[in-house]
Amino acid sequence: MHLPRPSRSPWREMVLVVSLLACGVCQTSGQISITSSPTIEGFNASLELQNVPEGVQEYSWHRGEKDSADSMIVSYCPPFSAWQLGPMYSLRETVTAEGRLVIRDALRSDTGSYTVRVDLGNETQRATGWLEVQEWGDDPGISANTTSVVEYGDPMAAFCHTNVTDATRIRWYVNSEEASGNERVAISPDGKTLLLLQPSRFDVTIHCTVTNVVGFAQRSDSLFLKVAYGPDGVTLKTRPSMFSGVLPAEVGSAVQLECSSTSSPRPEYRWVHNGSLLSSAPSLSFPSLTWEQMGRYRCIAESPVTQLRFYRDVRIQRPRTIPVGGPEFYLSGPLLVFFIGMTALGGVYLCGVLIYILVTRLSTSKRATEVPTFLNLKPRTIRRAAKMPQLSIAHGDPPWHQHQHRYHHSCPHSWAQPWSAQQPGIAETGHSAC
Repeated sequence: MHLPRPSRSPWREMVLVVSLLACGVCQTSGQISITSSPTIEGFNASLELQNVPEGVQEYSWHRGEKDSADSMIVSYCPPFSAWQLGPMYSLRETVTAEGRLVIRDALRSDTGSYTVRVDLGNETQRATGWLEVQEWGDDPGISANTTSVVEYGDPMAAFCHTNVTDATRIRWYVNSEEASGNERVAISPDGKTLLLLQPSRFDVTIHCTVTNVVGFAQRSDSLFLKVAYGPDGVTLKTRPSMFSGVLPAEVGSAVQLECSSTSSPRPEYRWVHNGSLLSSAPSLSFPSLTWEQMGRYRCIAESPVTQLRFYRDVRIQRPRTIPVGGPEFYLSGPLLVFFIGMTALGGVYLCGVLIYILVTRLSTSKRATEVPTFLNLKPRTIRRAAKMPQLSIAHGDPPWHQHQHRYHHSCPHSWAQPWSAQQPGIAETGHSAC
């Protein structure tokens, strides 16, 4: 009896292909490999294993691309910590528990291929890698377009000479401090050129470093900068002291003038007297001042490198004095101003006192002269005063009483007024005189 063959499903074929691919990926991902980093002669070299499975029975390292017995360096069995040395062993090689090969004090001749055979018991895997041992390179060189600059003047450029192409391994230092891009410093993209955009008097040295493959920074020589600056100003010292640009001095007295300034290089000085060049020294000395040496002096400090110039003026003249009380007594200028001010204040005070006394006197006199007026009396009061009885004049009365009585009869009633007993000098007659 013929049995029919099962039909082939496309899904079964697809699952089979995926399974085979997955198995291949697993085998590839489990394959060991060797990695290494370049090193420098005299330093340790290392070849590390990647994707090492567990249960390794033996690591066998060989020089070259083959794992023959003639090319074996060393063999290490982790379960037994057993070592076996090969013909290529040089007393500098060792294998770690993870299977890494370490070569102490590597030589340039150690550069080349290395092969490892890993025995897993049920299988053996092999891998080949490359080791690069470089010689100790020369320190980087350094140069500049100029080392003499003017403060805040034109920028300067420094160049680091190295074969390194990785800009991250190049560093610049100004005054032993690492420089980075800012408003004063600019670094080229390859890291080999530094621009000092704004040189300062505090910029002294520049150098660069290059980090080699083992992480050691190799340093260049230092560039010493010569930054010209100043003068920042002029300081003028005098003896005797000056005030507001005036130096008071008598004829025959000693006078000293000294001019100073902060500058690099040292500034040049010039003294001008009344518009004429007098000296190129920083100071002037007059042991015995003469009339011809009076006048205006100007100290000029300038730098031919920075093209900066500053000056200070001073005038030498006789003290301004005024004689007081005699030919031998004088008042100096400040003391004279003081006395004038005090005199003015005293005059103002005296005027105030006089005005106060005058106003007080006038007020007192006005109050003393005030008397009652009869023009303000009412008509009824006047009529009552006219009807009052008159007293006779006795013999022997004083003449002024007779006078008073006579004039009383002759006065009209409209001018009569009542008497006041409080008024001094008037008798109690009942009426006052007209």
